[in-house]
Amino acid sequence: MSEEIKEDLPGNRNTRVILALIPLILFAGLAFIFLKQLKSDTNPSELPSPLLGKAAPEFSMPALEGLKRDGNQIPGLKTADFNGKVTLVNVWASWCVPCRVEHPIIMELGKDDRFRLVGINYKDKPGNALRFLGQLGNPFDAVGVDQKGRAAIDWGVYGIPETFLIGRDATIRYKHVGPLNPISLQKLKAEIDKAIKG
Repeated sequence: MSEEIKEDLPGNRNTRVILALIPLILFAGLAFIFLKQLKSDTNPSELPSPLLGKAAPEFSMPALEGLKRDGNQIPGLKTADFNGKVTLVNVWASWCVPCRVEHPIIMELGKDDRFRLVGINYKDKPGNALRFLGQLGNPFDAVGVDQKGRAAIDWGVYGIPETFLIGRDATIRYKHVGPLNPISLQKLKAEIDKAIKG
């Protein structure tokens, strides 16, 4: 049988059509999955954390040397600091652009004396961290230096900035991933109010 006759056989034509449709079907399936995810109510900034409802990890971080308030060195951070106080923990770095974007909100939160605001400085150079806070303001009551990122691993940090709310019992009550904005701030404030009330 000649090549021309083989190509015109009905079985060969159907096979070519099916092979041509496979990429289109795969693309349509992937597009459907992405569209469904976009329209879902899940908020990527509120990623689930296995630490929610559990005690804050054990850690002890040195102070950011040279960071002072009223002439006194601002202390480092350790787990025992959470006992008996509602605490907001912000993980940040000078090299993190979203940290710079959210910093005015962090500064506002620092004015609320119903809770303690502390920072974990993540994989940063001390001089850069001091310049960052010198330029933008220091809202923190304590800053622990996590030079190697070990504490961030224990906290389950996905990427900075991240903010954790710790209850008086040193339990992690809430976690926000990414920079805080006016909308996420309202949710955080509601969680803070709940933690303060009880």
